[in-house]
Amino acid sequence: MAIENIPEIYLKDATKNPDLFVYDFKMTNDVVKSKVNLGMNMFSFLQVGKKQVHFAGTSVEVNKDQSLLLKKGNWLWTELLETEAIYYCKLLFFSEKILKDFLEKHTQNKQQIVDETPFFIIRNDVYITSYLNSLAVISEAPSVFAENLLSVKFEEILLYLINKYGTTFETYLQSLIVKETSPFKKIIESKLHSNLKLEEIAFLCNMSLSTFKRHFINEYNISPGKWLQDKRLQKAKEILAQGNLKLSDIYLDFGYKNLSNFSTAFKNKFGFSPSETPS
Repeated sequence: MAIENIPEIYLKDATKNPDLFVYDFKMTNDVVKSKVNLGMNMFSFLQVGKKQVHFAGTSVEVNKDQSLLLKKGNWLWTELLETEAIYYCKLLFFSEKILKDFLEKHTQNKQQIVDETPFFIIRNDVYITSYLNSLAVISEAPSVFAENLLSVKFEEILLYLINKYGTTFETYLQSLIVKETSPFKKIIESKLHSNLKLEEIAFLCNMSLSTFKRHFINEYNISPGKWLQDKRLQKAKEILAQGNLKLSDIYLDFGYKNLSNFSTAFKNKFGFSPSETPS
């Protein structure tokens, strides 16, 4: 299962880096499982079908009566049809910059919030249905006009949800502002749950493998191979405990070429085999 870089794969012009972007996602397959590197925070306004999402040891499932606000990062998600012949959701991506501008303008709490929850569940209602219809109209407008309108519509939906959910939603928005880490750590931790090899991660850090290993030990006080293996096995254990994905679904995602090697490494770390993982 290849990594999908979203929203990059939806952009018509790969050179552009918009602060706001709307995309209509549709499918007719029964089930689609995706490994996603989500590069921007994203509203997923689900209108037809079901969506299951797994992120950093937690998961959530929503139906067409609910929508999600998802924190950027690495996700495993599954999209499913219900009785209809099509799955449809409207995706609204937004940058940290435009979120910071909104929070500066409309909220009083300037303190950075530490919240590990990667999603916020939104109950769809008449207002949101009307809002989504208005987004569809904007997409047909000339580009410059559409960009200005979309900026207003972004403020509108955030103000509405703050009114609907109060400080709970405002606090969640504050938590989406990521505290800056060193560029090196940022790259390492963004690739934590990928199946990239050390040589490939070193390349992304613009370092030779030997330099990368030295730098890693200085930052983390452990060898990169051992650190990555431990982190990836822990994530695999969390995913298996949820019971939604099988061992055969995930071992490639964590850098193992076959089930046997994965099972051996897993048992050496936790003392039991993947199939014995308690839920």
